[in-house]
Amino acid sequence: MIRPGAIERLERNARRVQEIVTVLVKYGLADWLRKVPGSRMDRWLRNAEGQTIPELSRAERIRFALTELGTTFIKLGQALSTRPDFVGEETARELGKLQSEAPPEPPGVAEATLEEELGRRPRSLFAHFERVPFASASIAQVHHARLRSGEEVVVKIQREGIEKRIETDLSILADLAELAEKHVEELKPYRPVETVRQLAKTLRGELDFARERGNLEEFRRNFAEDEGVRFPRPWNEFSSRRVLTMERMEGILVSRTEELRASGADLDGFSRRGAQMYLEMIFRDSFYHADPHPGNLMLLPGEIVGVLDCGMVERLSEGLQEKMEDILIAVAQGDANAVADGLWNLSTAPPTGGREQLRSEVAELLAEYMSRSIKEVRLREALTSLLDIIYRNGLFLPSGVSLLLRTLVELEGTVQLLSPSFSLIEVIQPYYQEVIGRRFSPDRLARRLQRAFRDWDRLLQALPKDVHEIVQRILTGTLIVHLDHHRLEPLVNRLVLGLLTSALFLGSSLLWSMKAPPLIGGVSLLGVVGYALSLFLGFKVFRAVRKS
Repeated sequence: MIRPGAIERLERNARRVQEIVTVLVKYGLADWLRKVPGSRMDRWLRNAEGQTIPELSRAERIRFALTELGTTFIKLGQALSTRPDFVGEETARELGKLQSEAPPEPPGVAEATLEEELGRRPRSLFAHFERVPFASASIAQVHHARLRSGEEVVVKIQREGIEKRIETDLSILADLAELAEKHVEELKPYRPVETVRQLAKTLRGELDFARERGNLEEFRRNFAEDEGVRFPRPWNEFSSRRVLTMERMEGILVSRTEELRASGADLDGFSRRGAQMYLEMIFRDSFYHADPHPGNLMLLPGEIVGVLDCGMVERLSEGLQEKMEDILIAVAQGDANAVADGLWNLSTAPPTGGREQLRSEVAELLAEYMSRSIKEVRLREALTSLLDIIYRNGLFLPSGVSLLLRTLVELEGTVQLLSPSFSLIEVIQPYYQEVIGRRFSPDRLARRLQRAFRDWDRLLQALPKDVHEIVQRILTGTLIVHLDHHRLEPLVNRLVLGLLTSALFLGSSLLWSMKAPPLIGGVSLLGVVGYALSLFLGFKVFRAVRKS
């Protein structure tokens, strides 16, 4: 059901909605909107100016449209770029090119935000504060500064009014998603309402710098004993929900490959250290940095791996991690059926394909890669092929799983910039033994037994009461059984219409044969009209059956 007032809420944001529709029409992406009822929507579509751009692929048109629509839609595209199981590999790859750079705000705006959040002017907070940012994105810009105690820091300051703009766009997206899920059959499998809900959760997390500060502190605790990895220290007393002050790390970004090669550092060892750091996050901590692109990793003095921008993270639940481990074990054992069944069970919606087809395609993929040596296997290539199989078979993975697979693909691509011969699967292999050991460790077995005991305890406590209540209702004749028949209403409607059509046809035949008046040329007028109406209704029923 559509929440009451979805159209009305769109009306209140009419100017922004019209701007969105105009851009979608311009890039040939608005056809689905014509299926949404509402005279205002029709007017927006008629009035939207702009021409489609046929020379671009659909994936490219989606990317350009999202870029033109601004921050919220760019973030939507970036979120969908991690979901090739939703949008397909080609579209996901194209959306991965979306960038959120933006020109810096006018002088004084960032300082005003800083004063509003921390209660003091920059010159009283810092010994030195650079008014011109060295980096500027759509949500925030980043300034160099120096604390009065002498430490060099960077200050991330949220853009003025960005939260309000994003909330407006999220409200519009939520309403359009509801309308799409209700009225546009071809969009229903993509679950637009759930997709927008996940986007809203991610974006609101990015707008809350206190959450990013918490992520930094957790990563620093997890890697406190690892001298080869470093996360910037956050300064809590100079941070808030819209301001984040962090330690300034001096090094070479992985995106500057020429500088890295000229540095004389052991890039193979550095790449391996970075890959092992990510695998520790995933397999040991179940909490990982989900954006390993070259601009977020840095070579620090001593060949230490520095990690920047911890706003995009993911936490795996124990249940989800166990399912992922089952698939990893099945892959290591070459059990294609177990891999396919694991993926099938992970799907959050009924798959549109068949299980046997999925098993066949997974078996073919495993056979191809099992015949190669480990050094020849490229995880990026294998996972891309697997994601393509998942998409073709209509499986919808939990967002955490899809993001993890995309993170591993991006990680291998990043480290291969530094070491082209690097194989991530070679680094992953030792973790297989750790997974087996952890699966049967006394601690995990004890936790499982505790959970099982609690579940059985609750069941045994509730069972006698529930059975007694059911028996009492049977004895008193008050037991009511509710049966929900999905999609039964359209079938009943067609059945009733079919019966009416048959009755009308039969009645018209009787009128015709009995020459019931009024007559025209000896033919019953009521019989002719009844025949015509029954033929029309019969055609309508036939068309509805064919359409379904």
